[in-house]
Order: sequence, then C-alpha cells, then structure tokens
Amino acid sequence: MSVESSAARKPRRSAAGKAGTTGSGTGTAGEATGATGTKRTTRSTAKKSAEPELVQLLTPEGKRVKNAEYDAYVAGITPDELRGLYRDMVLTRRFDAEATALQRQGELGLWASLLGQEAAQIGSGRATREDDYVFPTYREHGVAWCRGVDPTNLLGMFRGVNNGGWDPNGNNFHLYTIVIGSQTLHATGYAMGIAKDGADSAVIAYFGDGASSQGDVAEAFTFSAVYNAPVVFFCQNNQWAISEPTEKQSRVPLYQRAQGFGFPGVRVDGNDVLACLAVTKWALERARSGEGPTLIEAFTYRMGAHTTSDDPTRYRGDDERLAWEAKDPILRLRRFLETAGHADDTFFAELETESEALGKRVREAVRAMPDPDRFAIFENAYADGHALVDEERAQFAAYQASFADEGGH
Repeated sequence: MSVESSAARKPRRSAAGKAGTTGSGTGTAGEATGATGTKRTTRSTAKKSAEPELVQLLTPEGKRVKNAEYDAYVAGITPDELRGLYRDMVLTRRFDAEATALQRQGELGLWASLLGQEAAQIGSGRATREDDYVFPTYREHGVAWCRGVDPTNLLGMFRGVNNGGWDPNGNNFHLYTIVIGSQTLHATGYAMGIAKDGADSAVIAYFGDGASSQGDVAEAFTFSAVYNAPVVFFCQNNQWAISEPTEKQSRVPLYQRAQGFGFPGVRVDGNDVLACLAVTKWALERARSGEGPTLIEAFTYRMGAHTTSDDPTRYRGDDERLAWEAKDPILRLRRFLETAGHADDTFFAELETESEALGKRVREAVRAMPDPDRFAIFENAYADGHALVDEERAQFAAYQASFADEGGH
C-alpha cells in the first residue's frame, strides 16, 4: 500500500512550527492569577482538570469519526489499503504469538511481546517513506514488518545466534536497541546529519513511556530542538514501565513534555490505526519541510507481560486488561471494514490461512537456525590480537573439551 508523503523540504524555520499543532486536546490545567497579574497553574486545580483529548478517527466500536486537522492525511486511503492495514496487524500479532510460544518451549531465551500495540506500530510504520530512517527499541516487530524486515530475522538475537539478523541500511531500519532510551540520541544525530546533507527525508525514533524518564531522551529532545532536526519521537505509552505505572513517572501527560523543549506534542489513540497513520504522516511531513521535531504519544496498552520473564499479575488487575481488550485495535478495524463493506468472509478466511502459514514458517525457521561459533566471541576484540585474549580462548577450549571427555562425545 502507498502512504507516501509528497512534501518537499523547505528552508528550515523555527522549531516551534505552526500554531495549533500541540495536539487535539491541550489538557489545560486550572489557572490562578499571581501577584504580578500573570497566570499560573495550581496543583489542586490541575488535579481536577479533565484528561486531555486524543486524536481518534476510529472509535472502539469501529465507527469513523471526523477530525478537521488530520482527516486530510487519510482522505485518499482506499479499501485495498485499509485491508492491507488489517492484514499487517493480524500477521504481526500472529508472528508475535508464535515467538512467545517458542520462548515458552525453550527455543528463544527471551521475547518482548507487542500484543495490543499493533495499531500504533503499523499505523506509524506505514506512514514512513522508503528513504526515512527508523530507530526502534526491542518491541517494534510491527514497524519491522512495515519496513520489509523478514520476521525470522528478528528472532536470531533472542535465540542467541547473532547480534541482529539484518542489515540496517538495507531497510533503513536500525538494529534493535536494548539500552533504554539510547536510540533517541542515535536518531537525533542521524537526523542532524541528513539535514546537513540536504536530504528530503525524516527520522523516527520509537521508545516507551518508561524510556521517557531517561536522561538520554531529554538530551535527544534538547539537541533536536536546538538544531531543528527532522526527527519524530514516537512514544508508545503502554501504561506500564515493567511494573511502574505512568502516573508514577510523570506529573503531566507525556506529550506535553515537548512544550518545555519548544516543539509540538500530540496524543493519539494508539489503538486506532488510522489515527496513528494520519498523525505520524503529519509529523513526518512537518520534519521533512524543515519545521523540526515532534513528539507523538500513542496512548495504548501492553496486553501481555513486559517480556516473557515478567509476571504482570503481580502488579495489575484483570479488570484493567478487560477494559483495554474492549479497545482492541484489530477488532475495531474489522468492525469498520465489515460495516463499510470493504471486506467479506472470504478475505478473513484467506487471511487466517496466511496467518497460520506464517506461524509455521517462523517455527521451522527458528528451529533450523544453526548454533553460532562458540569461539567467535574472541575474534575481533583487538585488531592485532592480544595475549590475554589468546589465554582466555585456550581456557575456554579446554573447558569445552572437558564436556566431550566426560560425555564420551
């Protein structure tokens, strides 16, 4: 499906950008007049203020709603492209479920599930152009799918057979980043570079609500604002930083943090694939046209565990999950497709068959992955070799040989 932007790069302007781009709802807190006559926000009235509105184009019931600011970015979407978005989400969820099962079966060491975040990833991923560059965390399996990365390549690192199974420059999709928040600095530096090169492209950096509390993210915000870098910060607020809820990390909605750095922030319904597509297209076009960075907060929910080593039942209740299940991103788009007559039973049946075939392919590919060379860790540590590394290699070889001696093979 084609969701490319045709915006051309313009001379770079102030990072503040155009007026009215700070989100569909400002979440305005209460104000009080001080001795100088200026207005200030008070803590008591701020607590009473309503939760800020979020950009939404599809309700949980699958009803299309109008939005004057963002409708234009999805106005030309075709039924075939809508079915494509649905297919992306279904296949991404199927891949994710298979990876979780493989970890439980001992085939993977760890897995970070994206369950519930499919709309945020597919919508934003499909908003990118081929020449844009993506910096993910370790959960952006849906974005990887949109960038053309083979799902089986994502699993090598989690199986321990490689450090990332794809060439980042082949799909303009960087390797997964485990260190929390550091990829936002990488993205900002890359964006500053392409701006100096005069390239008509943009950068998008993904991170979670927990990473928004990291100093690296604040530094990335500072540099991107000062240098007016063409970067979009896409925060998937899935409500939990492992076991820490968002309200214990921030006194204000996350998207409002952008105001302190001098660029726009917007909160979008992260379970609405159309809204995520529209808002990300807007932000990327803004970056390409020289208006600087944008922060998008995709308000969504992590339906599963933080990773397969986590037990979410220890810190959150079933009632919370059930409430979010009613907002399921795949179900809401299916309802819209069925109501609008854009998809029939044949389409859904064929997609189910394709989904099962993907699961089978992933399962077989993982089990066929060869073990890495056990001695590769000692290579390339030093360009010209090192006596200590040679000693360690010999000790490790002796250790490995002891198993053969004891086991008789």
